[in-house]
Amino acid sequence: MPENEWIERMTDELKDFQKIYDQIVQFFVNYSFQLVGALIILIIGLFIAGRFGNMVRKLCERHHMDVTLSRFIGNIARVSVIFVVAIICLGKIGISIGPFLAAVGAISLGAGLAIQGLLSNYSAGLNIIIVRPFVVGDTITVQGVTGVVEEIKLAYTLLEDEDKVRILIPNRHIIGEIIHNSRETKLAETILGVAYDSDIDKALEVVRKVLGDLPDVDATNSQVGIDEFADSSINISVRFWLPTRRFHSLRFAVNQALLNALREADIVIAFPQREVRLLGEAQT
Repeated sequence: MPENEWIERMTDELKDFQKIYDQIVQFFVNYSFQLVGALIILIIGLFIAGRFGNMVRKLCERHHMDVTLSRFIGNIARVSVIFVVAIICLGKIGISIGPFLAAVGAISLGAGLAIQGLLSNYSAGLNIIIVRPFVVGDTITVQGVTGVVEEIKLAYTLLEDEDKVRILIPNRHIIGEIIHNSRETKLAETILGVAYDSDIDKALEVVRKVLGDLPDVDATNSQVGIDEFADSSINISVRFWLPTRRFHSLRFAVNQALLNALREADIVIAFPQREVRLLGEAQT
């Protein structure tokens, strides 16, 4: 490359750099106070947004609203204040918010198409928080799994079963499905087969007494009655409610107590039996 051409190119690049530098200096000269003011407004706004969000959350909790819903409303209030503060700061330094909002809208549309599954989880989570088909501490059965609701997030709901297994269900798999909500308890059912020659009234009384004497069993909602007349026994159906977090251990204890009580009362627990008769040869 000729030396003159190289010098001219370097001169043009220096002129371009000088123009950019002049523009930056001019910007800071014209908007230095605005930048300082915008920074101060941003710091104060973030502080106010945090305090305002906490105040709204505590106000909701004071009116006995659900914890998850109270936190959600508090976060919405905080984000709203931050959004207003951001608009004020942008206007303070001379940036028009019209094109900015248009760009945000376009980006949001593209992001929405790319993460439809995540957005559906968030919309379903918002539905759960507002409608509240269940709250933290309830026992629910959905999508074939059962557990106690530990936490409700916008994207997912966290359950925990008796074995301390944490089950995470995306919210879009909850909304629109059949949900069984039994609050803090879970239904246990068992069948007792007693012999036909047993005193059935006494057997029913023994079962009811066992359920009434156990402190962890909700005896007021328990049901005891004859279920069916089987081939070898009269089947007594027993239905009772137990705390979900100790369901299986308590169910085993109830079954043991029922067996001991029936034996002490001389109630025979039936077992399958069949009578076979052999016919002799015909007399000639």
